[in-house]
Amino acid sequence: MQTNPYAIYNLSIEVNGKTILTDQEGYIQNMDEWSDDFAEALAEHEGLVLTTEHWEVLDFLRDYYQKHGVQAPVRDMLKHFKQAWGEEYGSNHYLHEIFPKGDPQKQGNRLAGIRRTKGEH
Repeated sequence: MQTNPYAIYNLSIEVNGKTILTDQEGYIQNMDEWSDDFAEALAEHEGLVLTTEHWEVLDFLRDYYQKHGVQAPVRDMLKHFKQAWGEEYGSNHYLHEIFPKGDPQKQGNRLAGIRRTKGEH
């Protein structure tokens, strides 16, 4: 189990009849409980409809975390998505546009089931 030691208090979200704990900002407490359905439920809670582009970002974030054990730096995200989507859509501006509640770094990581880091506000 990969629980979040930095949570001040817990909230929860219902996913397929199961209660999944999050911290006060919506980051999953137990990363092993993440699923596509969790991402969909949290996105709905945050007023976001996940598109193919969102899922590509979430997949990138999860893959990066699995390979490196840390959140993907913004520069790595931009490099990847500029190659994948081109200059206009792989830009920092566009990524912030599709993740309006906390940018791709915060909202993207929340939806991807990656915990908030200690220094993150």
